[in-house]
Amino acid sequence: MIRVTLRQLQYFDALAQTLHFGRAAQMAGVSQPALSAQIAEMEERLSSRLFERGGKTIRLTDTAEALRPRIESILAEVRDLETNASKGRKSMQGRFRLGIIPTVAPYLLPYALPALKERFPNLSLELREAVTATLVDDTASGLIDGFVAALPLDYPGLALETLFRDRFFLAVPANDPGFDKPPVPPESPALERLMLLEEGHCMRDQAMAICGSVKPTAMASYGATSLTTLLHMVSHGMGVTIVPEMAARSAKAIPGLNVVPFAEPIPSRDICLAWRRNGMRHHQCMELAEVLGGISGLHTETLDHAPG
Repeated sequence: MIRVTLRQLQYFDALAQTLHFGRAAQMAGVSQPALSAQIAEMEERLSSRLFERGGKTIRLTDTAEALRPRIESILAEVRDLETNASKGRKSMQGRFRLGIIPTVAPYLLPYALPALKERFPNLSLELREAVTATLVDDTASGLIDGFVAALPLDYPGLALETLFRDRFFLAVPANDPGFDKPPVPPESPALERLMLLEEGHCMRDQAMAICGSVKPTAMASYGATSLTTLLHMVSHGMGVTIVPEMAARSAKAIPGLNVVPFAEPIPSRDICLAWRRNGMRHHQCMELAEVLGGISGLHTETLDHAPG
């Protein structure tokens, strides 16, 4: 009896879509050797070559082309079965391992945790704070079930659901004459004093994009692993930094610091929930995204009230 596994069908589908073992492994959330081994075992069990490997080129054999529609149909049926089974449960429950980036965690969690507890009283949430690249790897390896991060996320193995848009403001020293007439244009020379988070934080790249043609001279001299550290540096006149809207209330509470708006168009980031595309928790992640995306009170600052 031929025993082809569901996992092998999923790996076949990923490789048929990408025609590249590395990208297929990333899409499937596994290592390339693991995917290659399962494809080879599938070929052995079917006694047929499924992929022609020639140098850097991969193509489907005639056998694979004939099997592909049936395999896609089977995988679609399995996804439909999982979705219907999940919908049959009263609510999300059990263990869920959630990752979250550091520039979101301290500001989202005070609102998210009570909302999740109310909506899903039987949910056991385990949290992991780390930079985006680490969370992507942890999701691919199965160490976490999903994570909250900022777009873009260019990883084919992930499913994404946008939660909300988070506008950027500028944190500046109080009474700084360079910012007494906001809003601040992105080409302002004052942005040469911009301080950034250390390498690995996605908000560092977003800050550089906001600056446009202005080169931050403080970038080489200062760096921090947390936004809170940067904000306190700003309050002591060491430079300026960007602050997401969700953190603006906390920033304005720091003595010696003002939060001022950027000129239109206001720069922003989109926050999303991401999880393994071929994972088994799609419906749960969609439930989680619904709650996180509907949280009220998270964005309370307006351009009219931004200066502190």
